[in-house]
Amino acid sequence: MLNQFLFKSRLVSKKLKMKFYWSIIRPIVTYACETWVLKETIKTNWMIFERKMLRKIFGPTKERDGTWRIKTNDELDKLIRHKNIINYINAQRLSWFSHLHWMPEERLVKKVYKWKLILTRPLGRPKIDGKMI
Repeated sequence: MLNQFLFKSRLVSKKLKMKFYWSIIRPIVTYACETWVLKETIKTNWMIFERKMLRKIFGPTKERDGTWRIKTNDELDKLIRHKNIINYINAQRLSWFSHLHWMPEERLVKKVYKWKLILTRPLGRPKIDGKMI
C-alpha cells in the first residue's frame, strides 16, 4: 500500500522518493548482507528489484512525438550514478572484512573466521550399514 501511494504519487518529489529509498528501503532489504554469498542469480534478482523500484520512482519518459516509454536500464544506472545495490552490498562486505581484520584475536567471530578444519572426509560414496551401494 505504501509502495502504491508513495512511489507513484506526483505529490512527492523524486528527490524525496530517492531519499526514502536510500535511507529506509535499501538498508532494510540488505540487512546483514555482509555474510551473504552472492551468486549470479541472486545478483540478477537484486538488480531486478532495484530497477523496479527506480522505475516507480522516476516514472516513464515522454518522447518528442508525445509517446511514453519506460526508462532503459542504462538510463536508470546513470540516474543513480552507478550506485546500484550490488555495489552497495560489495562495499558493505568489504567494510565488514576490514572490521573483522582489525578485531582482537580472542573474539569469537575472529576465531570462527580463522578456524581450520583438521579432519577430512573419506573419498568415494558413503557406506550404508558397512555395505557399499
